[in-house]
Amino acid sequence: MAKHAGVARHAWNWGLATCKEIYEAGGKLPTAIDLHKKLVAEVKSQNPWYYEVSKCAPQEALRHLNKAFKRFWNVKGTGFPKFKKKNVKDSFYLEGSIRISGNRLKLPRIGWVKSYEQLPPVNPKNVTISKRAGDWYIAFKINVEPKSTPKVRERIGVDIGINTLATLSDGKTYPNPKAYRQAKKKLAQLQKELCRRQKGGKNREKTKLKLAKAHRRIADIRADHLHKLTTYLAKNHSEVKIEDLNVSGMLKNHCLASAIADGGFYEFRRQLEYKCYGYGSKLTLIDQWYPSSQICSNCHHKQKMPLEKRQYDCPNCGISIDRDLNAAINLECADSSAVQA
Repeated sequence: MAKHAGVARHAWNWGLATCKEIYEAGGKLPTAIDLHKKLVAEVKSQNPWYYEVSKCAPQEALRHLNKAFKRFWNVKGTGFPKFKKKNVKDSFYLEGSIRISGNRLKLPRIGWVKSYEQLPPVNPKNVTISKRAGDWYIAFKINVEPKSTPKVRERIGVDIGINTLATLSDGKTYPNPKAYRQAKKKLAQLQKELCRRQKGGKNREKTKLKLAKAHRRIADIRADHLHKLTTYLAKNHSEVKIEDLNVSGMLKNHCLASAIADGGFYEFRRQLEYKCYGYGSKLTLIDQWYPSSQICSNCHHKQKMPLEKRQYDCPNCGISIDRDLNAAINLECADSSAVQA
């Protein structure tokens, strides 16, 4: 697997260097097919280790490079493709005769490998294998038909926050695990230890692996929490209403950027989108300028609510309610004028 990832990385870097030279000279960039023909003629014949791996690995790397250049031209804010480094997001692509049996799968040029979990009884046409903190992961697509589940509530509003990750309009709250904040001290210690290790030494590689595993644990805790919450919302409610937050704009606030990123706001919305489709529910996005925190959920009186004020005290009807719960109720009751087009 390391050989396959290395060949894919070498093909990407060679293709990027070739395209960069043509781009700076003002010429027309070659397609992925043209690059592969040139790779076979000029590079593969001079590097015999290319024949030790599947031909799919360098082919797909050049296709990804072509897509990266298209994003660079067509998508605003996308930077110029960068060269890849060893042991940094190593991955490769395989296609052909792939078989799955229980927790084992047969890969071209690699053979039978075992998985730590049971695999679905399908035969995928292609797979992507990636390395993450010293472990190898496999990903492939399967067809899943949308399956509607019995609902316990017609609609529900969800307010996303920092201290409390999600407050539901029925009164339930889900705390923010704050995985990064909890592990911040340990990460600092490992980073300090890594800086003191001699470059090229085995102990430096061991410390680097420890640091990578610590970051992976943070990401896994966050993902597990989000998956449980979004599955519950999509599975048990006919309509889920959330605010269409501008996460990239919120991250520009340097006082809150770390807490917002630790909560995984964008990932929360992304998971809800496909899970609502899979469970036969509807996801409704409320306009980000809808004043859900400023309107009283009881009498609809509107007042200013600074961020540090966590309790909504209405001077009109006298109700006192948690700020996030008040916003969640308003999101549930928001009419069609507040729904984003």
